[in-house]
Amino acid sequence: MLKHSIVFKKTEHFEIYGDLYEASRKNAPVVLYLHGGALITGSRSHFIQEQLQLYHDAGFAVFSIDYRLAPETKLPEIAMDIRDALQWLMVEGQQKYDIDSDNIAVIGKSAGGYLALLAGTFEARPKAVVSFFGYGDIIGDWYAKPSLYYCQKPMVSREEACEFITDHPVTEDADKNRSIFYLRCRQQGTWIPEVVGKDPLSEQTDIYAYCPVRHVAKDYPPTLLLHGDVDTDVPYEQSVMMADALEQAGVPHKLITISNGGHGFDRNMDQPVVQEAFLEVVDFLRKYLHGENQSMY
Repeated sequence: MLKHSIVFKKTEHFEIYGDLYEASRKNAPVVLYLHGGALITGSRSHFIQEQLQLYHDAGFAVFSIDYRLAPETKLPEIAMDIRDALQWLMVEGQQKYDIDSDNIAVIGKSAGGYLALLAGTFEARPKAVVSFFGYGDIIGDWYAKPSLYYCQKPMVSREEACEFITDHPVTEDADKNRSIFYLRCRQQGTWIPEVVGKDPLSEQTDIYAYCPVRHVAKDYPPTLLLHGDVDTDVPYEQSVMMADALEQAGVPHKLITISNGGHGFDRNMDQPVVQEAFLEVVDFLRKYLHGENQSMY
């Protein structure tokens, strides 16, 4: 498949790249893909090839993007990067490439799944959202207090955690060197102040603005949630809560529970249960991204 590496956002201090993979059809619907990494680490290159091929074979263009990472950049600015990526697809992307910018789905994993759910609250929102083991609430104890699971690992000092932290914007961490900073955040219960830039006690109301589960309305995009029920990183209950909010608002949605599935279950593409889940993802995209050439579906 043909790939274009594009700067979709640029300032005097940073530029952010996205990889646009052209579809095999004209006027193709678009999958905007958001990598995981706790908003601290990760890269647009962290895309499992089999999954990319699956979306391509189904007739979708794919735009896998970087975004600024925490703690150098806080969540409100990171959210702006996602808004700007959507805006680029809707304006410049449509002008330069053979895509249908009226039919965009946002797909993400873990923190990328959270950002995908957050994109459903934007004014210019996608037609559909797919969240793999994402979360809709960032103010809960699971992020605000030390994690029992991560505290079983060797404790990380502040000096160790900050080895790869800089004083300028960072837009990708392909080698995941910064994951040790995330480990310390989970051990200390400091992800919210470090990443969101807000105090979970004194600035709760400000943080609520970035909790998608609190902003689901009837015009929220159709949503597919996928989550393993033994996830030790993002609690399975996060997707259950999001599904409940979508149900109450009357939004088309489905929660696919992967029995005994852990965080990152999608890496096991050889497992039948994962293969079946991805077939449901493709069917969901086909249903809600109504491209011009629907006969290809």
